[in-house]
Amino acid sequence: MNTRRILLRAFTVAPLLFGTAAIASEMTYTPDAFEAAQKAGKPILVHVTAPWCTVCAAQKPILAKLEAQPRFKDLQVFDVDFDSRKDVLKRFGATMQSTLITFKGEKETGRSVGETQPEWIEGAVEKAL
Repeated sequence: MNTRRILLRAFTVAPLLFGTAAIASEMTYTPDAFEAAQKAGKPILVHVTAPWCTVCAAQKPILAKLEAQPRFKDLQVFDVDFDSRKDVLKRFGATMQSTLITFKGEKETGRSVGETQPEWIEGAVEKAL
């Protein structure tokens, strides 16, 4: 009984501790939107995710915190569904969910797979600036 209460409290408090907010500027990938962001010279993050991926779920609040910082205000985040967008995965050469790919305009500046350490994710995203 005690264990159940502890688990219920943990599930209740977890969203408050880790955040549940989605990235405000995150959008589903479309070739036109991506190319427009590239031509505008924007910093870009392509996040390959899957709804069943626990690593992806861990990455989202970290990315949301970064996106809320003024230095990342222009960051364009494109969400690519691992299960349904095989065409996009092929275009980017992404073979796993939880992949982060950064661009500065038209140039790819970095790639990370399966990372959940906030400082490492921040370092990866900074490469787009």
